[in-house]
Order: sequence, then structure tokens, then C-alpha cells
Amino acid sequence: MLVSDTCVEVIPICIRDEIKTSDNLARMITSSVDLLDDDVLVLAQKIVSKQEGRIVNLSSVSPTPLARGIASQYKKDPRIVHLVLSESSRIVRMRDGIIIVETRSGIICANAGVDESNVRQGYATLLPEDPDASAQSLQSEVAQQSSRRVAVIISDTLGRPLRMGQVDCAIGVAGLAPILDYAGKVDSFGRQLRVTAIAIADEIAAAAELVMGKSRRCPAAIVRGCHVGDVTGTDASGGALHLLRPRNEDLFA
Repeated sequence: MLVSDTCVEVIPICIRDEIKTSDNLARMITSSVDLLDDDVLVLAQKIVSKQEGRIVNLSSVSPTPLARGIASQYKKDPRIVHLVLSESSRIVRMRDGIIIVETRSGIICANAGVDESNVRQGYATLLPEDPDASAQSLQSEVAQQSSRRVAVIISDTLGRPLRMGQVDCAIGVAGLAPILDYAGKVDSFGRQLRVTAIAIADEIAAAAELVMGKSRRCPAAIVRGCHVGDVTGTDASGGALHLLRPRNEDLFA
């Protein structure tokens, strides 16, 4: 029996204080943990949204007639529905009280990522306007403050077609290729692989969630030992956009 020399370590980063727009996330991270080259830093979308001021006081929202109509039909808060519509480029599906949309940044998800959890009563958070740009900015700041070559993933919890439950996925990526494409390589029997492409950024985001949780005040984690290659390579320039399936390839549309 052969034992693999690959060992992946997931290190939680606990932040007890509520994140504010005046906080410097990169400084908070680098002062809390010692980073190594090729570490992947995963941050929950919620703290990035809070730091970027993507928080809405629901009392300031005036729902449109369309939002009120949908809210009445699905027994939802019309203010939340208004925010969902405002953050969306199109509605994908509406059924059984669930609103699936495509956000302006291209993510297909429920409620456009508008969320009332882990935020003060009467408020809701929105997704970062440009998650890839947010990841790139954080990567640059962390690198400057730590002198380490790191990758950054911003993660959010998403549902999956034909599968129960939710999984954390990458919505913003900087510093690593989000997909490992094995096409052209051979398997252990010498057969050439043709279509195998692993969404490594999503796998790392899901691994980080195992220690981050939803109520542990650990909104960030380091995933170490992934061996995803040179995390600053030119193939890493596309960000999480590479993970979005083009609409003409959607078999369930």
C-alpha cells in the first residue's frame, strides 16, 4: 500500500468583533495568523460585504409594486424581494417560495445572495458588487503586509441543482486558477482524459467551511498544502468568472 505525501491543513481564523467599514480585513488576518507562501486564504462573503458597506437598513427600502406582488404570492418580506430584484439581472426560476436569480455579477443563486443572517435585526447584507475585484484587492493587501505569496477566495453558501443541502463555493478568486483542467493528461491506466476539469476553488471553499461554520465567529480560514501550483500564475487571471457556466451550455435551462 502506498501512502500519499499530500496533506491538506485547514486553519480557522476567528474574528470576535463585528466587522465595520473602517476595519482593515487584510491587517486583521495578517495579525492573527502566520501565513506561508502558497497558502489559500478563504473569507466568508459576509465579512467582505460588511467591510465594503454592503449592508441595507430594511426600513429605508420602498418596495416596488412588482416586489410587493411577488412578496404577496410567496409570503416574503416585500423589502427583501425588492433588494433581490435590484441585485439581479434576470429571474431564473420562481416556485414554492424560492426565487432563483442571476446576479449582476453572473452568479446563479437564491435571493441574489440577500441575507438577514449574522447581521443586526432589521438589516440585510448584499453580495460584494464585484467579488473578483474584492478578492484581488485583498490578495494585494495581504501580500504587502505579510510578504507572502497567497491566493484569496471569497466564499458563499449556495444550493446545487439535483443535490440536497448547500455547499460553500467560490464567488471571488484571486491568485489561483479556479479550475484544474486535466484534459490531455492520462489516468492511472494510460487512458487520455478528455473533459475532466476540477473546480478546485470550490473544493477549497467547501473545505474551509468545515472549520468556519455559520455561528463560530470564524469567518475566515487558511487552506494549506493544496499544491495547486504557482498561485500567482497567468492562468489565475480570470477569477471566479471561469466557474460560471455559459447560458448556452446550461442543460437545465
